[in-house]
Amino acid sequence: MTDPIQTDAELRDALNRVRAEVGKAVVGQDGAITGLIIALLADGHVLLEGVPGVAKTLLVRTLSRTLRLETRRLQFTPDLMPGDVTGSLAYDPRSGEFAFREGPIFTNLLLADEINRTPPKTQSALLEAMEERQVSADGVTRPLPDPFLVAATQNPIEYEGTYSLPEAQLDRFLMKLVLEVPERDAEFAMLRRHADGFSPHDLEAAGVQPVLSAGELSAARAAAGRVGASDDVLAYLVDLARATRRAPSLRLGVSPRAATGLLAAAKAWAWLTGYERLTPDHVQAMLLPVWRHRVQLRPEAELEGVAVDQVLRGIVQQVRVPL
Repeated sequence: MTDPIQTDAELRDALNRVRAEVGKAVVGQDGAITGLIIALLADGHVLLEGVPGVAKTLLVRTLSRTLRLETRRLQFTPDLMPGDVTGSLAYDPRSGEFAFREGPIFTNLLLADEINRTPPKTQSALLEAMEERQVSADGVTRPLPDPFLVAATQNPIEYEGTYSLPEAQLDRFLMKLVLEVPERDAEFAMLRRHADGFSPHDLEAAGVQPVLSAGELSAARAAAGRVGASDDVLAYLVDLARATRRAPSLRLGVSPRAATGLLAAAKAWAWLTGYERLTPDHVQAMLLPVWRHRVQLRPEAELEGVAVDQVLRGIVQQVRVPL
């Protein structure tokens, strides 16, 4: 057993090793890998969106192998019920009484696969767990393990058989990471690995090794939380949030929860890159993944082909950056 990691430099090095280990199985998705690591540091949930076949599920499975955490996978289907997620009362013939049987949500890392293929009622079963890290059933509140992270995958909503996630549910996700089809060189590298015998179902054979424990992740989170933020940078973040609420193309701007989420993600990115103080650059770098799923376009903007990311980039350009 290795000695626990102590210093910030050692923790950063370990997280960079996590990134390298995930890269042994997932090619061409460096931005999504980094986003997942930032979400771990910021103690937030992640929504991964992309067309089928761009390694959304493989990405989360590989990340879970690099962490010494309990992981469960739940395939969301149209017939999935809320109790299948959170757990339910079941009759115990030995005691002759009903007892609560924990659902797959009682884990450290929950892979909610194709979350938008199940109806909103079942999607909403995650709300309390994602926000308060607990499950209430039969009048009893049961805490979830610490850490607890939901990594959900979804296909684009225009795909047949999908349901749009409720606004309240979307707001519980710290980040929405969009996985694109990889560039030609990355796709070639992926095919070369498969031609050489790589199997996405056997990550051990691919050489993916555990790197980080729960205690070390907790220490890294605490270190990221100590990153300082000046009043000027905080005021800049507030101005960005308020600008989304006035944007002509948006019918819904970001909530105060979204502002605190951006602060947490920006601090995590600052710490990961070796900064002790938050800068406007860190805020700008995290703005799209943290806010793109929390705003809504006006119908006329959608008809004109305006994209959410385009609107948010415009807001960044318009809001004055502190000196």
